Amino acid sequence: MKKLSLLISLLALSVTLVACQNTEEETATNNNASETEGAEVQESGEIEIEGLGDHYHTGDTIELTAVLSEDVDYDHWHWYIKESDQTEWEAASGQQGETFTGEATTDGLEIKATLYDGDHEVYAESEPVTIVIDDHHGHDEESRNINAGIFEDEQVENRELSDWEGDWQSVYPYLLDGDLDEVFEHKAEEGDMTAEEYKEYYTTGYETDVERIIIDNGNVTFFQDGQELQGNYENDGYEILNYEAGNRGVRFVYKLVDGDADMPQYIQFSDHLISPTDSHHYHLYWGDNREELLEEVTHWPTYYPSNLDADGIVRDQLAH
Repeated sequence: MKKLSLLISLLALSVTLVACQNTEEETATNNNASETEGAEVQESGEIEIEGLGDHYHTGDTIELTAVLSEDVDYDHWHWYIKESDQTEWEAASGQQGETFTGEATTDGLEIKATLYDGDHEVYAESEPVTIVIDDHHGHDEESRNINAGIFEDEQVENRELSDWEGDWQSVYPYLLDGDLDEVFEHKAEEGDMTAEEYKEYYTTGYETDVERIIIDNGNVTFFQDGQELQGNYENDGYEILNYEAGNRGVRFVYKLVDGDADMPQYIQFSDHLISPTDSHHYHLYWGDNREELLEEVTHWPTYYPSNLDADGIVRDQLAH
């Protein structure tokens, strides 16, 4: 009987010891978790890359700036690049400051900036940005001829309104503000008019009170004098025009199906392209008489993507 009582006592003691041990472990675990939750976690700043162009032309200068969201004493920067067919990043040679400067040669090139602390540990890293190179009209002889208005009828193909889909801004306000004077001076160096004469010529061409256009799935919205006018348009073919200078052009025509009464019956696009291609800027003609509109050659309001600033528009125009 005494042995049985002793055995029961030892068993009870073991259970008590195990319970105490579990309680201590749980307490220690909870204490450690509390210490982790209460610890101050060092959070690095965020890096934004500024200066990225909407697109570049081959040979353009790429100028990017890494901007940290907070002030720190670290100034050890590295820039990294990766081509679209690569899996590993590589350090960009000579790019060890907060600015990156390079030449646009590779379409799809990714670039990111990394800031290191005093122990050469990564303090912050930017999201990659992608360099888009689009030479618009190409560099081959056929493309250059088409851009210059030299082509055969059989090269022309009909185009859908989706080629001009997007949010577009008029360049006329930039001309009035003097932002395009650099472009006119450049034209004067190679052309047969003075910079002032070029500016006068383009003032007539660009003049418009439709400051913005949105094209989406066949719907066209004009932003005009503080009002929004909308209309749905359908394809109405194209017309090949022969100019007095000896070159040619194509007007791609769209007819109003339904919409606001003040929207034009016809809109006609000209962008120096003659087959289905996404447009990067265009001249737009609009009115209610299809044939009379085709005779308009002095007034051609011109539109660029709305996300381009003055520098982007100037850079694009200087490349043409």
